Amino acid sequence: MTSGTAEEFTAHRPRMFGLAYRLLGSAEEAEDAVQDAYLRWSRAHRAAIDHPGAWLARVVTNLCVNRLTSARVQREEYVGPWLPEPVLTQDGSLGPLESAEQRDAVSTALLVLLERLTPTERAVYVLREAFGYRHRDIAGVLDLSEANCRQLYRRAVQRVATPEARFTPGAERQHELVESFVRAARQGDLAGLEKLLAKDVTWWSDGGGKVTAARRPIVGREKVIRFLMSGMRRFSGDWDLVVEEVNGAPALVAHAAEQLIAVASFELRDGVIARVRVVLNPDKLVFAGRQSPATASGA
Repeated sequence: MTSGTAEEFTAHRPRMFGLAYRLLGSAEEAEDAVQDAYLRWSRAHRAAIDHPGAWLARVVTNLCVNRLTSARVQREEYVGPWLPEPVLTQDGSLGPLESAEQRDAVSTALLVLLERLTPTERAVYVLREAFGYRHRDIAGVLDLSEANCRQLYRRAVQRVATPEARFTPGAERQHELVESFVRAARQGDLAGLEKLLAKDVTWWSDGGGKVTAARRPIVGREKVIRFLMSGMRRFSGDWDLVVEEVNGAPALVAHAAEQLIAVASFELRDGVIARVRVVLNPDKLVFAGRQSPATASGA
């Protein structure tokens, strides 16, 4: 492969990674899909490719659809709740996240909802919602009819809809709530936690059977607070807790001995925390660990 061809691929790589991650919910698998696309790019007859960006998007999308098909079986057998891999987004790893719509498109909450979709529905939804593809263009990517794509998109929108609106407060307010949660948890401030958590708050822990974690969701303010209090030793001085932007929103990032050990994402409703999703599975923290300054400084 010539250096010019490699440079051209490199120019498209961030967008292709963003596409693959939104489709797969896994940063490590997204990197693998982009690498597979690079191999195909390196063997392709360049003169036959009129629009490299469109060509690569088609290749990456179909690679991801194939991966999703096999991943569905693996995720059904997953130990405990399955959550998407966290990605630190302050550095632009998932592209521009300037608007609320752009941030919502990579939010942990939406990525969890996308698990309801078939691989093809997910591809149609992501291409339409996150990348603004027309149905005609989506049909070309997936080798489907335009009418079929419209039908798949309508179905996907219905399946990811939630009874409550996913209203997200401003970034400053989100950051304040997460900081307050960290402070209250560290201090064992029960009254403070009661004010911060919704009555029907739900807590998910994804340990994947690799580390100790609750294998079922914990539902209700009192149960979540008891769970937190019983594990307060984890919030001791042994953990370095910071708030960083993860998947477009403030999240709790925990390190121990300069290793990333947990990332907690928060979903807010009516000014309080309604859902907490914590990734503890070390396999799912590899990518974010490479991004995190605290981890990198200890490497």
